[in-house]
Amino acid sequence: MAADSFFLVIEGMDGAGKSSVARLLHASLAQTQPNGVTRTYQPHDASAAGAYIRDVLAKRAKASPLVLAYAFALNRLDHLDRVINPYLADANKRVVICDRYVLSSLVYQSAEGQSMAEVYELNRRARPPDLTLYLKVSAFNCYARMRNRPNDRELFERNLVERAAKYEAGISLLRAAGEKIIAVDANPPLPQVFDTVLAALKNNGPAWLRIQPPLLLDWRESESAK
Repeated sequence: MAADSFFLVIEGMDGAGKSSVARLLHASLAQTQPNGVTRTYQPHDASAAGAYIRDVLAKRAKASPLVLAYAFALNRLDHLDRVINPYLADANKRVVICDRYVLSSLVYQSAEGQSMAEVYELNRRARPPDLTLYLKVSAFNCYARMRNRPNDRELFERNLVERAAKYEAGISLLRAAGEKIIAVDANPPLPQVFDTVLAALKNNGPAWLRIQPPLLLDWRESESAK
């Protein structure tokens, strides 16, 4: 893997604005290094077990928490092999922005009879991110934002108060394992959140990373895509 590669993960609860932030960050970094940044997501549809996971999340299929945890771990490793690692290894100063990663598995696949530590063990071979930005938002704001979404809600868009507590526990576990995770207040409007994200990346990203806010940006389109 190239010495100057940078693997960035965007995490947060449903409705936190992960996809919007990832998209805007990709547009911002592409201005200064147009051939050196890519955006991806997990679960990754084209990787192993991707279609199966989507069917479970959309309630078209059923799976136990254990089976789903293994499916996510398999999908993640295949995604690394197919997409993330080859891109980062191809040249110096390459950036991958990934929407969700191991932290999401710790939160969503841990359940009664399956601890967060056990889910972490399933994902131990996954490459650690260089930095994770956790978009921290209140359950109230998450619910308010999700009301604007289509009716086909996915499996995990409920019990957000309990979910927030699990995120904090998962972050503690990963930090104890040596991962760098920065919490970003995602309660304000998106332009303000994105400014905070850029500041966090400037302070915690690699020295060679050139950061410039997007020159042309339709915030209305980005807000509607949360």
